[in-house]
Amino acid sequence: QVQLVESGGGLVQAGGSLRLSCVASGSIFSINAMGWYRQAPGKQREFVARINSGGNTIYADSVKGRFTISRDNAKNTVYLQMNSLKPDGTAVYYCHADLLDTSRIPYGAMGYWGEGTLVTVSS
Repeated sequence: QVQLVESGGGLVQAGGSLRLSCVASGSIFSINAMGWYRQAPGKQREFVARINSGGNTIYADSVKGRFTISRDNAKNTVYLQMNSLKPDGTAVYYCHADLLDTSRIPYGAMGYWGEGTLVTVSS
């Protein structure tokens, strides 16, 4: 069984920084892309950033230049460094991984979600 566990959320003032982490564990054969999404109160979940196994990254326009995604393949961990946070960044941040579960190899890679970590940005 595969688990994604996020950490690092909390309360921060506008203009401040936070670093989120997400560790993938369990029966993992390989991990392709890992990424972050967020869901603000009353809104749909939206894409934030993604990094593939080769280290190539993409970002939502709203966070470009302020957020940085990185990963440690040896630790099955993805990070999201968030700088210059704005109040509209208040949301639950979810980790996502596109990975191959050892117990489900015939089915190919699948997407997995963490349970989220809350980030609150005060004005």
